[in-house]
Amino acid sequence: MDLKQLTYFVTVVSEGTISAAAKKLHMTQPPLSIQLRLLEEEVGCLLFERGSRSIRLTDAGKMMYEKASTLLHMSALLKEELQEYQCGTYGTLRLGVVSSVSSTLFCQWFCDFHNLHPDIRFELSEADTYQLLENLRDGLIELALVRTPFPLGDFQSFPLKKERIAAAGHARYFSSRSDTVSVEELSRMPLILYRRWEAVLAEAFHKKNLPFEPFCKNDDARTTAFLADTGAGVGILPQSAIPLFRHKDTVWKPIQYESFASTISVIQSKNISLSLPARTFAEYLQAHACE
Repeated sequence: MDLKQLTYFVTVVSEGTISAAAKKLHMTQPPLSIQLRLLEEEVGCLLFERGSRSIRLTDAGKMMYEKASTLLHMSALLKEELQEYQCGTYGTLRLGVVSSVSSTLFCQWFCDFHNLHPDIRFELSEADTYQLLENLRDGLIELALVRTPFPLGDFQSFPLKKERIAAAGHARYFSSRSDTVSVEELSRMPLILYRRWEAVLAEAFHKKNLPFEPFCKNDDARTTAFLADTGAGVGILPQSAIPLFRHKDTVWKPIQYESFASTISVIQSKNISLSLPARTFAEYLQAHACE
């Protein structure tokens, strides 16, 4: 199979019918049907269930579509990078960032780096750590800024900044005058929990035989911060997220628990060499983000 056949296949799936795909590809329907049949013969299985008005992917076809889409995307990126190299431009950095970093520390790193390298363009992907790991494996991004813990596997990791995990909410939830908050105190609060910390917090509660019943769970550090800032409950967040709070009554306190810390790391695949923009940004982070 070649990239042209994969393009035909993906276009048919996207358009829903062979006739519509043929029109988009500026070709007639019979040659397109022949190419699809040759592709099926080469891979040795049916990719489509053909109906009178539309086509439907088989299970093998769904797998083929996912992989073919990734390959075509990577091919387009490679052509773009080679063209930029040929023209002498500096290129594009494809970077993944978790939400608890993208809305806080990353903004300053981004601005400082952009001032140093104004010709580098960015394509940012914001997702949770595990989705970014998958994007790295698939070659959709070159670098990712993530938080520990995560499975290192086939990735290279460089730690940038370690910070404590804090509880934040309106002052009325914190009766103690201490600068920190204990797990016992947390157990009596309506917790708003970014799921990233659910396992660690649950373990801390269970070790002390305390009930673990968060008031609200969500998948984004910013959501946790915004809800806590309304006074609805107490959010569990990394310390760098504190600038997200705006309400005058919102306070934050580090949590008294030895495992409650998180390290921001920049990671890359061990199996894929970095482009010049990615290498430049990784070197900048290792030199400046740890300060």
